[in-house]
Amino acid sequence: MSDNESKKARRNAARERAAAQRAKEKARKRRNKTLTISGIIVGSLAVVAVVVLVIANSIQPAGPGPKNMASDGIVLQGQNGKIVPVETKGIPEGGKPTATKQDDSVANITVYEDYMCPICNQFETGNMSQIKQWVKSGSATLEVHPFNLLDRSSLGSKYSTRSAAAAACVANYDPDAFLDVNTAFYENQPSEGTRGLTNAKLASIAKDAGATNKNVASCITDQKFAGWVADATNRVLTEPLANSSLDKLTGTPTVIVNGKQYNATGTNAWTDADAFAAFVEQNGGAVKN
Repeated sequence: MSDNESKKARRNAARERAAAQRAKEKARKRRNKTLTISGIIVGSLAVVAVVVLVIANSIQPAGPGPKNMASDGIVLQGQNGKIVPVETKGIPEGGKPTATKQDDSVANITVYEDYMCPICNQFETGNMSQIKQWVKSGSATLEVHPFNLLDRSSLGSKYSTRSAAAAACVANYDPDAFLDVNTAFYENQPSEGTRGLTNAKLASIAKDAGATNKNVASCITDQKFAGWVADATNRVLTEPLANSSLDKLTGTPTVIVNGKQYNATGTNAWTDADAFAAFVEQNGGAVKN
């Protein structure tokens, strides 16, 4: 082969190698572009999924609140040695709660609770008996606010919402039975991390505890007040708590006496009836049995 032919062959070979390299680089860029677009799509879908989950967990069908819970809680007071509910209209759809007008001459006890909260159960077990005596004697009032802080702890069944909505049904249709049903829900409290009780079981417990109005069961199974529970929960987690200095609620139970928050300390603190009684007296409650 002549020198000219040899040079020509080398040039051809170089051109082929360059063409092959360009093709390889093009293919690499196409792959990277595809992977980038795929990553963006997957990331966007993940964000959309999170947004959809948040919306699904926070939005409930709109509707008016239960009667006898104009403050987002039911108020119970003493009358002739008995505990009676303060009757009010329900919060209208799209409306706001009305803060309870409290009597400074008695112990105004307000409890924010979640029926799946074990510490709420401890407070109920240790203190409700004496609170009832104070209310009967006229030396205290009790305002109970059920809400749904622990929905995340019931494997997707939203037990906190469902049980709070069930309590609202009792407040609406059979308020005289509210405290007994409240106690019964704690006596039958499911463990955190379980699906909790069914709506039918909640209705059965309410009936057995004295809520015999014919509308209570269907209200519970239909979750008539689930939308109100969502609204009330959003309010306590983002807005100042009425008749207190608290900017918002941060945990359960939250117990307030004449504007002061009760912070239980020590062993068995939430079941210590003597410690709670001392706190009530320190904050203007001349309680008597």
